[in-house]
Amino acid sequence: MQRKTFLALLVTIPLFAQDEMARARKIAAEMVGIDSHMDTIQRVFYGHADLAQRSTSGHSDFPRLREGGMHAPFFALWVPTYYGGAEAVRRTLDLRDTMQAVLEANKDTIELATTAADIERIVKAGKISIFLTIEGGHQIDDDLAVLRMYYRMGIRSMTLSHFKNNNWADSSTDKAVHNGLTPFGKDVVREMNRLGMLVDVSHVSDKTFYDAIAVSSKPVILSHSSCRAISDIPRNVTDDMIRAVAKNGGVMGINFGEGFISPKDAERLRSTITSMTSAPVLTGKALDDYAAADYQKELGSSYKAAATIEDVVAHIDHAVKVGGIDHAGIGSDFDGITGPPQGLEDVSKMPTLVAALLKHGYSEGDIKKVMGENYLRVIRTVTGK
Repeated sequence: MQRKTFLALLVTIPLFAQDEMARARKIAAEMVGIDSHMDTIQRVFYGHADLAQRSTSGHSDFPRLREGGMHAPFFALWVPTYYGGAEAVRRTLDLRDTMQAVLEANKDTIELATTAADIERIVKAGKISIFLTIEGGHQIDDDLAVLRMYYRMGIRSMTLSHFKNNNWADSSTDKAVHNGLTPFGKDVVREMNRLGMLVDVSHVSDKTFYDAIAVSSKPVILSHSSCRAISDIPRNVTDDMIRAVAKNGGVMGINFGEGFISPKDAERLRSTITSMTSAPVLTGKALDDYAAADYQKELGSSYKAAATIEDVVAHIDHAVKVGGIDHAGIGSDFDGITGPPQGLEDVSKMPTLVAALLKHGYSEGDIKKVMGENYLRVIRTVTGK
């Protein structure tokens, strides 16, 4: 009898796992599926990737987004901080032009969204909803008129700084020079509130973070940051910061990147930040050639991360315990990282994360909040629709 019971148990375990994955895939098909930070458009810009085709490179394309249930990604128009002034604006327009070409070539598959109502309509129609963001305040060239023009181009979110300080906001990975936000930086936040653009406080220094929270009259987001209590890097946020975002009504998107979620990878990331040097002062084609080579150097190869899907769950758990279930989300940084966690090698694997959350006791309703509904609420509050 004992042997029969043991054999029956061996059969039951894989069947249970199959049932759990089937349930996870069903949830993934039904959820909004918002990932608040993906660098996928860079692969089109630098590598001429065809996102309509499933690829074995990179982390995302339209077939894999569908398979993963991530129906409404935020696509970042990222310009390195060594693009200064008008050059940063020029490169932002280059990226927006590339995005427009992708939209026009895939009208039956994707559509640009600028409101929560747009996202709901597009996803309901069976298409992929694209929400555009700018990753770095330097991209407005210290000019609110440029910010307003980006808004008119359908861009609805901006990260206030990137890896280096700009002229009005300190970065988490640079030496502070402004003590947070300057008076102009506070005007930027107010203008974003007025326009209906999401204020993104990933990448900013702790003081900049608190200044933005104090100034903003609307919820802010941490588009791709994880928990400093688990992995102590400057790009991650403290428990007090998580609580501040929750009190503000915002959402924190957990970053899947190496070092962000596992202390085993953190030293490598800290070393990368420490070794960052200023780029040569270039303009025009020389600057673009440098950027293309730099992109290939930074993101052209993969890294075998120690982090696993369980580390991602641990960060979601921590964010939920500290800030509440209504303020946790996903901000994978796919296509902007070189070492995704084992088990989450690309966006098609997101149902595996859903299954892991089910295993950890999350209800279907709570999973759908983390996988998009929380962000949908913030977008609706900020944009007014």
